[in-house]
Amino acid sequence: MSNNTESTSGVIGWIDARLPILSFIKNHLTNYYAPKNFNFWYFFGSLAFLVLFLQIVTGIFLAMHYKPDAQMAFDSVEFIMRDVNMGWLIRYMHSTGASAFFIIIYLHMFRALMYGSFKKPRELIWLFGVFIYLALMAEAFMGYLLPWGQMSFWGAQVIINLFSTIPFIGEDLAIWIRGDFAISDPTLTRFFALHIVAVPMLLLLLVLLHLAALHTVGSNNPDGVEIKDHKDKNGVPLDGVPFHPYYTIKDMVGIGVFLFIFSIVVFYAPEMGGYFLEHANFVPANALVTPEHIAPVWYFTPFYSILRAIPDPQFGALAMLLSIIVLFFLPWIDTNPIKSIRYRSTLFKVNLFIFVIAFMILGWLGVKAVTPLYSELALRFSQVYFLFFILLYFYSSSRNKIFTYIFTATILGIIFIYDFFRLAGADLTYLSVGFLSLVLYVIFMFMSPIFTKLNSEKQVPSRVT
Repeated sequence: MSNNTESTSGVIGWIDARLPILSFIKNHLTNYYAPKNFNFWYFFGSLAFLVLFLQIVTGIFLAMHYKPDAQMAFDSVEFIMRDVNMGWLIRYMHSTGASAFFIIIYLHMFRALMYGSFKKPRELIWLFGVFIYLALMAEAFMGYLLPWGQMSFWGAQVIINLFSTIPFIGEDLAIWIRGDFAISDPTLTRFFALHIVAVPMLLLLLVLLHLAALHTVGSNNPDGVEIKDHKDKNGVPLDGVPFHPYYTIKDMVGIGVFLFIFSIVVFYAPEMGGYFLEHANFVPANALVTPEHIAPVWYFTPFYSILRAIPDPQFGALAMLLSIIVLFFLPWIDTNPIKSIRYRSTLFKVNLFIFVIAFMILGWLGVKAVTPLYSELALRFSQVYFLFFILLYFYSSSRNKIFTYIFTATILGIIFIYDFFRLAGADLTYLSVGFLSLVLYVIFMFMSPIFTKLNSEKQVPSRVT
């Protein structure tokens, strides 16, 4: 009652009675109770907000001077860089911000994997998060075309051509996306409209839904304990603290550190060796000259490696699509009630570690030219990528020996059959080494629960430690 009394006085009280802004702030910030044991990994949610705001602001200023015309797009970017007051800084902040956004999102998703933030009752939070990730990929891809440089043009050509692999409707769909039979002025115009209006609006809506779902069920924590289960007589969580000032102060520290690193990159290494801004993109787009090596920007390269790992374009596109779709089913793949990695088994930790390494290697392979060795590595690490989710399902509950043997034999059989059909067109040395390595990995990960104690889990505390 005291809060309501305070809010009914003066101009602010008058506004709050008609538009409850203060009530909203109290419910979602000052009076929102968060677990008291947050750690470093919980910085990235607030950092994602910061970068989103940064991208919107810098994008508005860039749109003031950009010309969405195939004849003038590249020159307008050069005009921004050379003639617009502080235009170079705004452009570098925007391009660096795009890479920073994906770094933060990947670390944010990794935290969710570590601490089980996708599990009951937070399934909807995870689903909105994956939709945000897809919207970011669409936003980044459309923005990637706008500079109208060589890599922008040909990278977009490769990605859009993926839609042509869809049976029956592929060719028509690709033409519809391009707005023409080839990437040209209509493609640039519609991508510009989607990049600055449609997708940002969708992204903001998804972020609001993500936050609403989060604050409905409460934040997860490194112990995986539901703090709302233990409250005092006033309904205040015993293991929680008000978000303000305890975490707003900490977030300010995290923001300060981030801005320091961000500024160093913007002022001293905005291209980041060609990973943030490709060297070929400083050359105007030319439909008659193909770059020596076409590769998307770094945050797409893990999925690009999965695409290239399978020679057949349709199956490659399907594998890439499945690598993203499988993320939506994660809450129902890992049904283990234990959330936090602190109390999960050693095998779970090994599985997660190998998954992260495989994802990073796939990203590195995506920027490399295709060679027999790199192709074989891309295939094997793509298989490890999907094995991560299979192992999550396997470890989610105890399995008897018969199920384990049959399950393992099925996985090995699929790998053997696929490699058997590759005998004619693959380097036998790379194939045999890759096959044996993968088989040994599968046998170890699936057989260890039977013959070792590596799958034993710790007891979860009833309260936050």
